[in-house]
Amino acid sequence: MKNVILYALIFSLLFNIFQYVNSTKILDAKDKEVLKVKDHLKISRDSVASLANANYFSLESDEDAQEYFYSNNLDYKKVAVKVKEDLLTLNENKKGNPLVPYEPIDGIPFLINTSKILNHRWIIAEFSCGDLWGQVLIKYFVSEGKPTDFETVETVLYERQKQE
Repeated sequence: MKNVILYALIFSLLFNIFQYVNSTKILDAKDKEVLKVKDHLKISRDSVASLANANYFSLESDEDAQEYFYSNNLDYKKVAVKVKEDLLTLNENKKGNPLVPYEPIDGIPFLINTSKILNHRWIIAEFSCGDLWGQVLIKYFVSEGKPTDFETVETVLYERQKQE
């Protein structure tokens, strides 16, 4: 009888050690999973924050720029539409948009494809002529009843990517 109790005690001790080791492994695995989820949530939160900051430089979120137009009795939404229309009208020039200071390549002129009004004075725009593209920073001046005046501040032309 003593041997049976001793074997039961040893078996019970070994079983408890096995349960402890197994539970510890499960707990460590769950901790790793929780850390992975936390990292993913942090990345998602950072992505949301960067999206919120993406529109920081825009006429729609710049109250000072909006106030500038309101103080001149202009509605900034109507001004934005007029400025974009006037900007794209310049694409009708046969040599390309005059705000892009590059000559046509192989007869293809540089045209502005898309633009973003940053505030009451600046626009950033993307232009291309097929293979080549770039960006241009434009200063603009709005006068009621007149076409928008534009002035190129700076341009960036990207190199062609080598064909493989």
